[in-house]
Amino acid sequence: MDPHRLRNLHRPDVLRARLEHEGLPRTTLSFYRYVRLADVEALRNTLYQDWEALGVLGRVYVAPEGINAQVSVPTMNLGRFRTALDAREAFSKVPWKIAVEDDGRSFLKLAIKVKKKIVADGLADDAFDVTNVGEHLDARTFNRKMEEGAVVIDMRNNYECLIGHFEGAYLPKADTFRGAIEEVVEMLRQQDAPTPDQVAGTVDPQGRPTHEPQILLYCTGGIRCEKASAFLKHQGFTKVSQLHGGIIDYARQLKAEGLKSKYLGQNFVFDERLAERITDDVVSTCMQCGAPSDRITNCHEATCNMLLVQCEACATMYADCCSPSCREIHQLPIEAQRAWRKGRSTRSTKTKAVNDPEGLRTRIREEVELLALNGTLHPELSKISFKATQAS
Repeated sequence: MDPHRLRNLHRPDVLRARLEHEGLPRTTLSFYRYVRLADVEALRNTLYQDWEALGVLGRVYVAPEGINAQVSVPTMNLGRFRTALDAREAFSKVPWKIAVEDDGRSFLKLAIKVKKKIVADGLADDAFDVTNVGEHLDARTFNRKMEEGAVVIDMRNNYECLIGHFEGAYLPKADTFRGAIEEVVEMLRQQDAPTPDQVAGTVDPQGRPTHEPQILLYCTGGIRCEKASAFLKHQGFTKVSQLHGGIIDYARQLKAEGLKSKYLGQNFVFDERLAERITDDVVSTCMQCGAPSDRITNCHEATCNMLLVQCEACATMYADCCSPSCREIHQLPIEAQRAWRKGRSTRSTKTKAVNDPEGLRTRIREEVELLALNGTLHPELSKISFKATQAS
């Protein structure tokens, strides 16, 4: 088959309507494996053809170092999908993580991409042994070590931590994996962080730990902790452990074994759902009004698309946008929106999420005042409207 045809050729609205009318129960799952793969381009095309025939949707990265997949499979085809994976030695018996919450709409299309790495970590893998990873812990052991005073570190980006995290965890401020791991190394090396009472051991007369801390890492599904734990061990930290299967499998183990959750709130996911609830705790606030909320969404103005935490009331007030400025554009007729967007880049390609809520609230106040004064925040719209009128 022509490789050009092995990709999605339909608009999102068509895909969404197709999924709505499909009427099939679906199961969202994820898996990864670090394994040496040859001829990844050919493998990518074969996987696309085979999985499309099974009705698989999702986002998949294949690279010489392995595979990283988040997919939605028609539930009736789960057995056939498992058989297809196991038939390939590289993917045989690869563990699955089943989504905690699933409405069947996690993905609209199948996208399989060839990458240099299965996680964009920004690290030079040849500089350290990526196979020398930390000890994998199940949920029960992870909870116990937390109770014993281990240092718990969230290895996700800052916007993922917004709506849920383990209680007492260190939450990096960086919005990239490379930035987060460097921040964590610096934190661990500081004499006053972690504090003596967080350290597994005693302190010397100057209050400095005489034993290095027990470090617990966690992320969404475990893949980022593989690299992070190996990197920390390369940096000289020896007591490094990681949550096996990440938050997704932690939630499964909680239900299976009746354990108490030490994770609070929702788990951020990279699909149409954006989040799945682990506990009823709300650990974040609306970035626009400050009310307790963990509803995460993207600004609906296409050239913004920034992630933010937004309560239902603010979603109504700002028409699912991050600000009055974006709302004004989003509420234009579609042709006027397209004319305004021409030549403009999308903000979220540079910064994924709003990271200064107070700055956003200040911007909103200023824009409200300007809107009341001038009637618009985009004077250039008068030219666009005139051209649209002339064209019609």
